[in-house]
Amino acid sequence: MKSKPNCRVLMLLENNPYPSDLRVRQEANSLVSHGFQVTVIAPGTRSQSSYENIHGVHVYRYPEPPAGEGCFSYLVEYSWALLFSFFLTFWVFFRRGFDVIHAHNPPDLFVLIAMCFRVIGKKFIFDHHDLSPEMYYARFDNQGSRFVFQALKFFEILSCRMAHQVIATNESYKKVEMERAGIPSSRVSIVRNGPDISKMKPVEPDPTVRAKATVNLGYLGVIGQQDGVDYLIRSLEYIVKELGITDIHAIIMGSGSAVPSLKKLTAQLELEQYISFTGSIPYNDLPRYVSACDICVDPDPHNPYNDRSTMVKMMDYMAMAKPIVAFDLTEHRASAGPAALYSIRNDIHDLAKTIVELIANPNLQNKMGETGRQRMIEQFAWHHQENQLLKAYANIGFNAPAKTSPTNSVPPNTASPTELVSK
Repeated sequence: MKSKPNCRVLMLLENNPYPSDLRVRQEANSLVSHGFQVTVIAPGTRSQSSYENIHGVHVYRYPEPPAGEGCFSYLVEYSWALLFSFFLTFWVFFRRGFDVIHAHNPPDLFVLIAMCFRVIGKKFIFDHHDLSPEMYYARFDNQGSRFVFQALKFFEILSCRMAHQVIATNESYKKVEMERAGIPSSRVSIVRNGPDISKMKPVEPDPTVRAKATVNLGYLGVIGQQDGVDYLIRSLEYIVKELGITDIHAIIMGSGSAVPSLKKLTAQLELEQYISFTGSIPYNDLPRYVSACDICVDPDPHNPYNDRSTMVKMMDYMAMAKPIVAFDLTEHRASAGPAALYSIRNDIHDLAKTIVELIANPNLQNKMGETGRQRMIEQFAWHHQENQLLKAYANIGFNAPAKTSPTNSVPPNTASPTELVSK
């Protein structure tokens, strides 16, 4: 007779397909390996089936919403996701059952679904990936609607207050949740964006990428308006045209809504020979590409959103033992510490000079890379975060038995961190 799972978890995801979202995949795999039954509801691409069992995780998918930019397109996207998720939640409830709704933001609207089931005793975990109000202003360069900002803040606060447990990605987010939503520290668990260091590690570089130039700069991640890749491009212009360093190339790995405008900017600045846009790269190929880079750059500019957010790319760079150059942001320093050099916030020229300073010091590059890899091993890698995830579930009454199988089993070539959350 088949034994009943320790806890039945329903995860709600809108921002990415599954299993492309690395954080959600790692959490789901970790829970399954500890005896939990996990079901995920998420958007699906045209090539994905409406139902799939991926290494023990039951995945139900709905069609991706129509693509677009601007406030109206986000309204359509979130309404679409809420409607399909609501329908599929009831489907899962009657077909498989669940004890916990574990909602991943954005959007923060999944609280409306959770509230319907909270009244019949189901637990609610709010996994706070992004500060939606601040992210909204960051995406629209502080030109967004004040009404939309306040509405996003309302649903964020509601999500935190309705949750039996909130999962924050760092101390800055925890502070926001406690101060803005007024919830106690005991209801907040910190689970960072820690990569699986058995997969993200230095390997033999891709020879084609390595041959681009004597010095290769790397960028890895989602490429949206708020991610600052334009700062990297303009700093490269200064390095090439003003500082006279021409044997240099930037490898921009990832995809996103800002790519067309960034390619146009590259052409306008006559930098096509110095910049390559790779698009999304299969997960298994990423280490070879990143290993071909000498210095990795996180050009996220300072704003209330970026300053408080832990960037997935920073964690990946450290796991790959790469030295980092970044703007001086609060959570950049909390994550990378001495594994990065920090330039003046939002100063393109200082970013360029900091890159050049690091280029001129290979010994420092090696030391920073080793420091970053060690920080991952000792503090931030996923096995450390898995323990915090299990404690969050224990806080709401679900203790995990011993692990039953390895975590983070990933089907080959199915996911790339370049397709993950905006951070």
